[in-house]
Amino acid sequence: MTFTWHGAKAGACGSDCRDWIAATGVITNETPALFEKVAAEHDLQNTTVVLDSSGGSVLDALALGRIWRAAGLHTTVGTVIERDDGHGRVRAINPDAYCESMCVFLLLGGATRDVPPEAHVRVHQIWMGDRATNAKAASYSAQDLMIVERDVGRLAKYTFEMGGTGELLALALSVPPWEPLHELNAVELRTANIVIEDAVAAKVAPASEAAKTVAVSGKAIQDRVAAEVMPPAPPTQIMKSTKTAEALPPTGGTAVATPEH
Repeated sequence: MTFTWHGAKAGACGSDCRDWIAATGVITNETPALFEKVAAEHDLQNTTVVLDSSGGSVLDALALGRIWRAAGLHTTVGTVIERDDGHGRVRAINPDAYCESMCVFLLLGGATRDVPPEAHVRVHQIWMGDRATNAKAASYSAQDLMIVERDVGRLAKYTFEMGGTGELLALALSVPPWEPLHELNAVELRTANIVIEDAVAAKVAPASEAAKTVAVSGKAIQDRVAAEVMPPAPPTQIMKSTKTAEALPPTGGTAVATPEH
């Protein structure tokens, strides 16, 4: 994942004078450190992260989401457009972008979150990244199952820590890697607590001090969902979309195709 700073310019930022960080591409084990470099160079107060990503590493996404919550960052989905209009540089967010798989849990890491109607927020199960292309035909060991269940538990803990609900976990866990991703509709975005209509209520509590540090080592798995407690029954309708992210190229928006496995 790459991070590009788009600072607000006095008198030229219109109705949104926050600084923006465009976060684009696949989440890897280098992503948290790359973001920390950006954070060291800028004041992150009142900053929005603009996401366009197909997902990636579970553990690194959880680490980054906790960093964002501790910093009080805002999150949204889109791609940043910056150009010269003849009077100086102007910027805008194109909301027709994609936040898929672990990107959805990064989105949840925002202290406040916004999902434009044109944006695509899609979820599916976590899986072994190196076997997602032909998941049914692949072989799995007991060690593999342990890794998946361990990371499912870690993702569940993170989801509730960030103010998400079991509905988000249930929706993601219901979609295997050989099925298209499920795109969350407006109702599901609210029941998952990704979007909260009351802007004040959206400012959920920051992560605890203990949660700000998370191990980012270990074997990465395909893409995300949680359960220390088993989720409710799966949704009745799955929208046709795309496949998993970590082992496959990105599927939408301008995400950079740099798969890890």
